[in-house]
Amino acid sequence: MAITTMTIARWGALVFALGTIMFLGACAKKVAPPPPPPPPAPTAPTASLSANPNTLDKGQSTTLTWQTTNATDVSIDGIGAVDTSGSRQVTPSDSITYHLIAKGAGGTQDATARVTVNAPPPPPPPPPSVTEEELFAQNVKDIYFDYDKYDVRADQQGSLQGDAQFLQQHPNIHITIEGYADERGSTEYNLALGTNRADAVKNALIQAGIGGDRIKTISYGKEKPFCTESNESCWQQNRRGRFVYEK
Repeated sequence: MAITTMTIARWGALVFALGTIMFLGACAKKVAPPPPPPPPAPTAPTASLSANPNTLDKGQSTTLTWQTTNATDVSIDGIGAVDTSGSRQVTPSDSITYHLIAKGAGGTQDATARVTVNAPPPPPPPPPSVTEEELFAQNVKDIYFDYDKYDVRADQQGSLQGDAQFLQQHPNIHITIEGYADERGSTEYNLALGTNRADAVKNALIQAGIGGDRIKTISYGKEKPFCTESNESCWQQNRRGRFVYEK
């Protein structure tokens, strides 16, 4: 059977088409697949820090409380490494800002908490120094007598005991006891009365344990009166044994 030119052309076209299809299929198999999507970025840490109370007096304590997320390494300045979340009691000696640092794959986050420590009030100033002479003037009382008498009255015994106690507590103090009288009577009589009054006070102090070598006496009688009016109230002020500090 003879093959016609048309038949040959049809077979040629068929072979070409098959070759083209095979070529295109081979090319399609060699195309690389698309790359996978990148992994998601790590989440950044979060951090919070608080102090309760945040104001306190020196010597008192406060509680630090912190929370973090996405952190693997947490530390607080002045304390060191801590759990990712927790609390701790601290006693700062001075005002301070606590600083927390949280680190993780996604970066670093920090938080702060301020604690104010009230300074104690300054100590009161020392009391002004009081001299021994000033103490003497504040604590030692004169002894008063009845008219024309030189024995120590009952109502003056308490004052005399207080004088003796003060002198016992201050053994370096030496004194002079001045005897006085009111204006009535002669100068000579009142000088003698003043002497008796000064001696009566001295003897009472010696009996209370005060050394006689610490005590001198002198009489002014009715001279140098404390009050110059002529009445009983004034005369009473002048009938006394007066204590004088010896420097």
